Amino acid sequence: MFEWLGENWWALWLTAFLAFAVIEMITLDLFFIMLGGGTLAAIVADFAGADLWLQIVVFCVVSLLMIAFVRPVALSHLKKGPAEQRTNVDRLIGEQALVMEAVSSTGGLVKIGGDVWSARSAGAVLPAGQKAVVSAIEGATAVVTAPQEHTDQP
Repeated sequence: MFEWLGENWWALWLTAFLAFAVIEMITLDLFFIMLGGGTLAAIVADFAGADLWLQIVVFCVVSLLMIAFVRPVALSHLKKGPAEQRTNVDRLIGEQALVMEAVSSTGGLVKIGGDVWSARSAGAVLPAGQKAVVSAIEGATAVVTAPQEHTDQP
């Protein structure tokens, strides 16, 4: 069996690619898929007749180039987009909130889209009943400002 593996490195490279693909599906970090790209390049090098040392060099070089150049571009494309495509708490930024309990820089409560959130003010103290705008979400706390203070909507 080891003789067969020694003659068919493509099978090990393919196994490594599948492992990287599974890990990427779990992490969704676009790191392991770049290593998977390196393994595919190593498979091509193997089929082209390259020695094992050259296949390893191809794997390392292609993986590093993809991590350095492809991953940042891919991440920036994933993170940008119109407000309609934002998900989870990112979608709350720019939304209106109703102050339920006075909000200061140390704490308070606001209602955002039917849910009550702990909040803190990025500016002046906001009294109960006033409308506010969500400017950021930090953990489980909404950072809110008065509507006239809020100028930069994402």
